[in-house]
Formats: sequence, structure tokens, C-alpha cells
Amino acid sequence: MDNDRFERGKKQLETMSGVGVDAMLEKLVGIAPDLARYTVEFPYGDVVCRPGLDIKSRQVATVAALTALGNAPVQLNAHISMALNVGCTRAEIVEIITQMAVYAGFPAALNGMAVAKDVFAERDRQGLS
Repeated sequence: MDNDRFERGKKQLETMSGVGVDAMLEKLVGIAPDLARYTVEFPYGDVVCRPGLDIKSRQVATVAALTALGNAPVQLNAHISMALNVGCTRAEIVEIITQMAVYAGFPAALNGMAVAKDVFAERDRQGLS
């Protein structure tokens, strides 16, 4: 394992999520340690850390892509929350998901909006914006 990539990715993921990621990783390590490592090293240690886009722009793209996929509600939930943590507003999240109705279809956008609604409600319960 390239420990530098993993540590860089873990630090980036923790910055975006606002919490430690050890608990999330531990769920995967028990069954698929390589997948846990890949999940941190490549997306966060290699790609998200690249220059060229700020972290907010990367999260806008990620929320749009996950909404368009329409089959990743757990990941969309996490990335909507991360987008809010790095400076996106709730109104921007709603607009991003609404935009996806044009390119990914209404079912994907409606499902994405349901995830956003859940994220917003959870953050309200936690006293987060």
C-alpha cells in the first residue's frame, strides 16, 4: 500500500466530511480491506487533491454525477453533506439536482431530491446549516 496516497486521501476525506472516517473504513476493512484502501487512495488521495478545481466545484460535479447515476443514494447522501460542508448552499444543491432532470431524467432528479431532503432534515436535527 502506498501509505502517502492513503494518508493524503484520508485527510482530504476528513476535511470534506468534517468528521473522522475510521468508522466508515472499519466497516469495509472487515470484509474488503482492498476496497477500503482504494476508496480512499484513488478518489481522495489522487483525484480530489489535484489542482485545477476547487473543492466546492468538485463537490458540485460529484453531486450532479451521483444524481445522474440514480443508483447511489448512500454516496449521494454523503456527498450532499460534504458539499454543504465545503461551501455549497442548500439552494445550490436543489439547483444542481434540478438541473439533472434535463440530462438524467426526472426519476433520477426526484430520487436525488429525496436524498437531499433527508440530508437537510438530518442536518437540521444536528443544528448544522
